[in-house]
Amino acid sequence: MPTSHNANIGPVQFGKGCALPLIAGPCVIESRDHTLKLAEAIKNICEELGIPLIFKASFDKANRSSIKSFRGPGIDQGLAILSEVRSQLDMPIISDIHSPEQAAAAGEVLDCLQIPAFLCRQTDLLAAAAATGKCVNVKKGQFMSPKEMKNVADKVKESSCENLLLTERGTFFGYHRLVNDFTSIPKMQEFAPVVFDATHSCQLPGGAGTLSGGQRQYVGTLASAAIAGGADGLFLEVHDNPDQAKSDPATVFPLDQLSDLLKRLKRISEAVRE
Repeated sequence: MPTSHNANIGPVQFGKGCALPLIAGPCVIESRDHTLKLAEAIKNICEELGIPLIFKASFDKANRSSIKSFRGPGIDQGLAILSEVRSQLDMPIISDIHSPEQAAAAGEVLDCLQIPAFLCRQTDLLAAAAATGKCVNVKKGQFMSPKEMKNVADKVKESSCENLLLTERGTFFGYHRLVNDFTSIPKMQEFAPVVFDATHSCQLPGGAGTLSGGQRQYVGTLASAAIAGGADGLFLEVHDNPDQAKSDPATVFPLDQLSDLLKRLKRISEAVRE
């Protein structure tokens, strides 16, 4: 069943009767030039295919496996870079926040504030994001059932924000393994439009010792299943040189394969809507 809820990130609509939107970009901001270059490349692909795009990149990855892992430029420089992407390329932007103190500054720049999966139950963080008046996208915790996300959605809505998305990104299945229960899509659509995160769903959390491993080869399979199952949007982390990515190198999707994947997913989405 399609969702009965709607949400928007800037001009991009999610929900019943809407075209399939894409949230995409690198896992982390690696540099200003790389971020702008990648954003422009992804935008060109999406414009050619008629797919609405929201650009995603994290200014800080606060939950890396190792203290030595690259975290990004930080909030001040990162928001400045994202603001430049937004103004130069005329597209909405989304990034993560990790503490309530980051919300106000992020809300001045971002079109949507994203709550990482590990933090999805943090009441103060959810309330602070909601208070910005921007869309809030909450990743479902890997330890949460779909029905439990109602409590999360209620926290955001009772903090005066109805512009809400929930994102499915896999569930822990023992050590170093995630699985996807695609019934989570219609179950969470009872509370908000649902986005499917195909790249994080292919992670092997902590599976490479000091970083997460992954199975990138299954991104297309999971994305296709999610769109066929009625997801309201797709989330992909994309990189022009995946093996050299400074975060999630095992799962970020290759830029040079993005167009072919999106063509397939667009056909599936159109068939489902018909």
